[in-house]
Amino acid sequence: MRDNLLNYSFEELSASVEMSPSYRVKQLFQGLQAGLDIDEITVLPKSERENLKERFAVGVQISEALTSVDGSQKFLYCTDDDNIFEGVFMPHGYGNTLCVSTQIGCRMNCAFCASGIGGLVRNLCAGEMLGQVLRANRAVGGSGKNRKITNLVLMGSGEPLDNYDNVVKFLRLVSSADGINIGLRNISLSTCGLTENIRRLADEGPDVTLSISLHATTDETRRELMPISSRYTIASIIGAAKYYFEKTGRRIIYEYSMIKNKNIDRFDALRLQQITKGYPSHVNLIMLNSVKERSLEGCTQSEAQRFLKRLTDLGVSATIRRSYGNDIAGACGQLRRSRLAGKEDL
Repeated sequence: MRDNLLNYSFEELSASVEMSPSYRVKQLFQGLQAGLDIDEITVLPKSERENLKERFAVGVQISEALTSVDGSQKFLYCTDDDNIFEGVFMPHGYGNTLCVSTQIGCRMNCAFCASGIGGLVRNLCAGEMLGQVLRANRAVGGSGKNRKITNLVLMGSGEPLDNYDNVVKFLRLVSSADGINIGLRNISLSTCGLTENIRRLADEGPDVTLSISLHATTDETRRELMPISSRYTIASIIGAAKYYFEKTGRRIIYEYSMIKNKNIDRFDALRLQQITKGYPSHVNLIMLNSVKERSLEGCTQSEAQRFLKRLTDLGVSATIRRSYGNDIAGACGQLRRSRLAGKEDL
């Protein structure tokens, strides 16, 4: 597989790609940040473009785009080695959010999520993550100078902290003032709770919003839903979350999928009160989305509202998160390795 040009910051690109005169490197970088393919950067001589194409890939390609009735779009991305994965663009009144994938597949195999079906294929490199942002930004009408994507959530397929080095490099690239420059305060990273890497991120930065996929209030229930819980207890995750807050000053977000007869009784509400007590935190309640290979049943709207009221009556900061893209299988938990037109689902 070819090296990816989007793996490089401007300084790294200048040191790695020899072009004459030297301003050609800036033209190349600006074209890449606008989401262009090498052939589309026509300010570069054709000979330079041909040379670059032989040596490098550029991010990822959008092979298909599906539009939901709610205005969101699911993109099917294709890599240089012909792997396929998904991401979702979600328009909001306050800005536009892109859900970014960090791995092709996932080895966490959570009981409510499609991404882990079939296991982990490979990690995405930083350039492939950045490529999702740049391609999607262009697809929704943005450019290098007129950015349409304002917020990022690393909540697509994969566990970001299982691909730690590439994810951190991506965060530095996507927030660089030389590039698309999305502010770190507008980026959320979701993790199943790999505590050693939560603490490492707290120490090393970048200081993004940390979202922890909790989904249960006891270790026993969490092990049923999330196999990784055999390694990380809820107590250890809370300890790491508090450490992250102490080092960064950033409020902790807990993601909590509501599952019928599993995690939404009054005792769960009381335990969530204790889990979130004493430091800035918020609980994002999620209506469970359908995954055909999974057997868990989501709760009703009335059950969700009742659980939300129990939490707020206990003083817990909580909301029910709006769902996007259900009709195109682009909602939370539904992203997976998918298909190209005319090929079978993977």
